[in-house]
Order: sequence, then structure tokens, then C-alpha cells
Amino acid sequence: MSKEITSRAQDYSQWYNDLIIKGDLADYSAVRGCMVIKPYGFALWENMRDQLDRMFKATGHVNAYFPLFVPKSLFEAEEKNAEGFAKECAIVTHYRLKTDPDKKGKLMVDPEAKLEEELVVRPTSEAIIWNTYKTWIQSYRDLPILVNQWANVVRWEMRTRLFLRTAEFLWQEGHTAHATSEEAVEETVKMLNVYAEFVETWMALPVIKGIKTPNERFAGAVDTYCIEALMQDGKALQAGTSHFLGQNFAKAFDVQFLNKDNKQEFVWATSWGVSTRLIGALVMAHSDDEGLVLPPKIAPLQVVIIPIYKGEEQKIVIDTKVNSLIQELKIKGVRVKYDDSDNSRPGWKFAEYEKKGVPVRIAIGARDIANNTAEIARRDTREKQTVSIDDLPGQVIRLLDQIQQDMFERAKVYQQEHITPADSWDEFVKLLNEKGGFVAAHWDGTDETELKIKELTKATIRCIPLESTEEEGKCILTGNPSLRRVLFAQAY
Repeated sequence: MSKEITSRAQDYSQWYNDLIIKGDLADYSAVRGCMVIKPYGFALWENMRDQLDRMFKATGHVNAYFPLFVPKSLFEAEEKNAEGFAKECAIVTHYRLKTDPDKKGKLMVDPEAKLEEELVVRPTSEAIIWNTYKTWIQSYRDLPILVNQWANVVRWEMRTRLFLRTAEFLWQEGHTAHATSEEAVEETVKMLNVYAEFVETWMALPVIKGIKTPNERFAGAVDTYCIEALMQDGKALQAGTSHFLGQNFAKAFDVQFLNKDNKQEFVWATSWGVSTRLIGALVMAHSDDEGLVLPPKIAPLQVVIIPIYKGEEQKIVIDTKVNSLIQELKIKGVRVKYDDSDNSRPGWKFAEYEKKGVPVRIAIGARDIANNTAEIARRDTREKQTVSIDDLPGQVIRLLDQIQQDMFERAKVYQQEHITPADSWDEFVKLLNEKGGFVAAHWDGTDETELKIKELTKATIRCIPLESTEEEGKCILTGNPSLRRVLFAQAY
């Protein structure tokens, strides 16, 4: 274990923070509750963002951008949405500062520069977008609108953690408008499946697709669909949501269209989003006590090559071989770095790239060149092998694919081993406290019971799985009849 990183067993929370900092993903900032995403962390986000963007566009969506500020009157138009976010809103009340006459060199808010109407810094963009859609939509010919935006949002969280919960974070939010309820529901499910495919295929993280309870759904939604992932400490993390908004926002902003029968009708809507929170999920799902473990498909660097030499003469020979190798790898689309810096020893470099989670490390020394071999090591299992340099590009490609697959399968095994049924309250509590993970249990369908279970155990209903089947049973708390099991877990 790296001396710089707290072990998971010792303090899981500190382990996570150590990995974020020591793995060079992010740093704390001077602004309370906000973080600095460092270049390495932002490169990771870019890879995730770019792949998601390709998937969105493949399903017919286009990108746009809407204002950061939302007039308070627009924000409060959809009452449930406004109420749901009210406690997290940052508000702009003035538009100018001036020199403080009583404090030399200091500034103060100019009391004469008060805004006529306060502006909400967007916690989400439904209000400003649907106010805009009102001018875009007149007829069924204007539908559907399939728009996504990449943006930052602000939610004034009191308890923050790097990537998982910050006052400002980066995300994408899709906002679509449709002529029928069926089409909007189809869109909602389609985007949920896009998220699930991305998280499983690119992040190597298995998820459970489900629907939120009324108590847990997005404020202003008719239904909220979600994907839930499991972290190594047995806690769940919501990895993405897709909302069927019905006609709620269309009615709030009077967005109507002339349908094919020449009748006025309110538009049907969806919204869906994932954020930089996914980076937190990635870290907690795969990493170990030595540092980050990143899936090759989205790792900023997939391969690092480190020379081992004595004297400039040996280095020149290694450089020649490595430069040729790098060209071959880049042609195959591999993100590769040759670290031939002379300010640190090879052992230090090994440890550094291990902390950063680079999937494959190649070490080449003068003796290796003489033997036409190289040492290749995989980050996830830390296994090493000696291979022919001639076969190295092909080996690297195969190894990257294998690592991606193995990481998913390990996470899948962990997930399946931590979905446990409970048929009594004592068993339910014991599983939550001792094993963790998802507990599949019956619930009587009431908000009161759901909230009481949360109060007693800190566990919430993560979702009603889409693939669940009807099964008669009794509620874990009240004993009242239930028709299916839902998944409970303690969560981030």
C-alpha cells in the first residue's frame, strides 16, 4: 500500500479523498464547497463527455446553450420544481460593487444597484428552457425538440465531497419536447438505456435500471427513471436519471401546440442528466489501496512507457525503439505517453502512474533492447509479463480490451453478491449494517413507511427495478401486503 494513501479498511472516506488528491484528479478551492478539476481529472471528464456526446447525437439529439441565470418568477412557475430546489438556490440580488468609504481598499455591494427581480443561479434549467420553448413551438410540425446542453449548475450543498457533492458541478442536461405521452415516455426510457450502456461499456460499472418512488423522484416529474451503481463499501450511488415530466412544465409555461386534429394541446416533456459525479463513482467502484484503477476506454492515458537506462548512449538506443513503438500505438488509437524525464527514478515513476491508474505500464531497458523484449504490467491486477517488442502493439491492444472486460466482470460479481433478499426486519437491519449492498425487500408503497425506514436505518429505496417481477409478500416494516420487492441501500 502507498504510504500516501489511507487504506479502505482503515478509513474509506479518507481513502477516497486521498485518491482524488494524490491521483491528480482535483483539488480543494478557495470557494467553499467548490473544487478545482485538475488537467488529469478534466481529461478524464472530457473522455466521458465526448463519448456521451457521440451517443446523444447518434440518437438524434443536438446541443444548445441556455443562460446561467433564471429570473425568480420563471423559476417558481412550476411549483413542485421550485419547492424541491428552493433550499439549494444561490441568488443574485445586485449587479454592481463600489469602493467602501469606511474601509480603504475594500469593496461593498452598491445598494443602488439592486436588481428589479432576483436571478436564480441555475440548479437545473427546466424553467429557462421551457420559457424559451414557448416561442419555438406552435405546431406538431415543430416537434419533437431533442436538445442537450453541457453546462455548470449550482446547488448550495451544506456537506460537500469532491466530485460526489459540490456546490458547483459540471453536467449535461437533456430537455426534450414531444407531441404525445407515449413518445415522451419512449424518450425517457431510451436515454436511460443510453446512460446504462455508457456506464457499463465505458466505465466498466454494472448498474440496475429502475424507477424512483414518488418520494425520491425529481421535483416536477411524473416519473423518474434511474441507474443505480454499487461502490466497494457497499453503498449505492445514483449514476444517472431520466425524467418523464408529463405536461407539468408545458402547463406552467403555457407551451401549447396545434396537433394533427387542429386542436390545441400541451406539450409532453422529458429531462435527463449525468454529471461529474460519475468520476466519484468510477473512483470508488474500481480503485485499490495503491491508487486509482481506471478503465482503459476512458482513462486519460492508456499506456505509459518508462525507459530504464544508464548513460545517454543507452537512452538513445531505447528512444529509437520506443519512438517507433509509439507511432504504431498512436496509429491504433492508443493514448500513450513516453516518460523519459530525468528528474525522477523509474521506481518513483512506477508508483506515480500506479496512483494515477494508468491501465498499462511498459518498462524497457538496455538489456530488453538487446533481447528484443519489454516488461508489460497491467494496473488492475498488477500482473507483469515479458513480451517480444515486435508483438508489443498487438499485445497492448488485446490487454487493454481484456482489462476493460475484467474490470466489468469483477464489478458485476461484486454487485450480484451484494443483492440480498430480506424477509424480516431484523434480517433487513443486519444486512444493512454488516453486509451492505442492495437489500431486496417488500415495501407497502406508502411515503410514511419509506421515510420511517430511512429514519431508522439511513437506507433509502434506491429504485423499483424495471426487471422485477410481481411477488406477494409483507412489508419489511409494517407487515402490510406488498406485490414486489424494491431495492434498499445506504447511499451517497
